[in-house]
Parts: sequence; structure tokens; C-alpha cells
Amino acid sequence: MAALSLVADIGGTNSRFALCEPGTLDLLEPRKFANRDFDSMEAVVAHYLAQVQAEPKQACIAVAGPIASDTVQLTNIDWRFSRSEVRRQFGFHRLHIANDFTALAMAVPHLGPDRIIHNGGGEAAQGQPVAVLGPGTGLGVSGLLPYGKRWIPLQGEGGNASFSPGTALEVELLRYAQRHLDYVRAENFISGAGMGFLHEAMAAVAGQKIEALPNDEITRRGLTGECVRCEETLLTFCGMLGSFAGDIALLLGARGGVYIGGGIVPILGEFFFRSPFRSRFEAKGKFTSYVRPIPTYVMLSFTEMALIGAAALLNSLEE
Repeated sequence: MAALSLVADIGGTNSRFALCEPGTLDLLEPRKFANRDFDSMEAVVAHYLAQVQAEPKQACIAVAGPIASDTVQLTNIDWRFSRSEVRRQFGFHRLHIANDFTALAMAVPHLGPDRIIHNGGGEAAQGQPVAVLGPGTGLGVSGLLPYGKRWIPLQGEGGNASFSPGTALEVELLRYAQRHLDYVRAENFISGAGMGFLHEAMAAVAGQKIEALPNDEITRRGLTGECVRCEETLLTFCGMLGSFAGDIALLLGARGGVYIGGGIVPILGEFFFRSPFRSRFEAKGKFTSYVRPIPTYVMLSFTEMALIGAAALLNSLEE
């Protein structure tokens, strides 16, 4: 087991792990754990390695947070760790820490047609930049830049860019958010953590007082039509995501396609494809003709995609 590599995806809600043989993307011993059951990233890593009785000597750990120094602070959970200490604690000869959507982006070249759903636009332009983004607990953003026969993944914090309203309603939602937050990020609305806030803000703008609901309940009621306000929240959520995805496509010149990951969109199913997402993606004024041909795809099997991307990252470091 020491010859195997560890790949991990540490999110705001769950942590996922697998082992793989160096040079491959085949995932062995996959496991998922709820973060609430552990008090640190190191604790859940140790728990997984004890379960599978492995002592890997190299690892790629993808985390939902910025990677800028030895100390890494996750964005949507109060976990902080030192890269050098983690390497020492687990005896890794090689440890690569990446943003979770950077790892997800590295999975894109390995996606088969059974793992994506085409949602508008034409065919992907070969040899052009690719954008990867999506709402989970937070809002992740990355991309791939072509470099010969290789891809260079981007590592940033695009989900924490300023929120930009695209409709009169969203202008009012922004004003509401500005009264409650010192800085309004795209993630404040377009994420699992933000969906409850969006629901609350829409009620306030309409002059209503509605009970606070967790995002999974908002989603359930909205999809079943049980609650009109929840359904409107989901429609607004999808529209905001469409505008944001179109902005990222413009920023990266992502004519190679825009891939939507994260855990929320696949749950929305057909509702998402009927939503304003694609029309808002294309609503870019003079540049509508630029973004209209860009294909958008929904990534399926998301839970393992970041692990595959983490394995691909490790393989790229060995080339």
C-alpha cells in the first residue's frame, strides 16, 4: 500500500478520499466522510488512512480554500493546517495542495460523454481555454489553459469576486446584501451556503417575512412546486449562475467550453435546463455573438471528479 498515492477532496461539508497507483487515474478504496464528525483536516486524513491501512508516500489534497502560503485556511469550515506539518505528520515524500476546483479542472480532459450533459452552444473549439465553475457549499472557479499537448490549470478564488446584478430584482437583492454584509461576493448568493441568504433576501425585497430554511429544503420545495418563493429562489439562483458563468467565459476566452461542477446543479436536474441559466449566459450585449457558440456542460459523477483531477495533477508533476 505504500506504493499507492493518496488523493483527497476536502470540501466545506464533506471530505472524499481514494488511493491510486502512480501514473493512473483509477480510484481505489474511495470513501466519503462528513466534516462535522472531525475537528481538523488532519484528523479526517488519519481516519481514512487507518481505515484502508495505507501509508502512501505521495499525495494530492484538493481543498476548498485559497492556496497562498504554507498555512491553508478553508473558506467554509473552520479548518486550518500547515502544509509542511501535514507532510511531516503523514510521512509524505511529495505533497501537493491544490484548490478543489483546480483539481476538478484537471479532470475535464478525461471526461467521457457519459459524464457530461451538453446544455447549449455549439461544439467546443479545440486548443482553446476551458472554464470550470460551480456551486457546492461555496462557489468554485478554475480553468485550463492549453500549452502544447498539456493543460495548465488555474488556481484562484473567482467565487469571491464582487457580485454583479443582472436584473432589476438582483439590484434590489444587492442593496439588501449591502445592508447586511461588508462585501458582497458572488458566493454570497450563488452557493449552497448562500441559497438560504438568497431566499431570505428575496422575501425581504418582496416585503414578506418567510421562515429561514436550509438550502436542501429550499431545493426540495422549489423542485416540487410546493413553495412559490422557493421555486423563484431556484430560478433566480440559476439566472445568477448563468450570468456569472458568462462573465468567466469572457474573462478566460473559454471557447473550449464552460463546465459546471459542484454538488447543486446535478440535483436540480431538468429544472436547471429549463431555467434562465443559458439565456443569462448569453446575455452579454455586444458580446452575445461571442459567447453564444460557447458550449456549456453539466458535469455528472461530481463526487469523484475532483479525485480524478487530483490524480491527474500528481501525474502531471511527474512528467
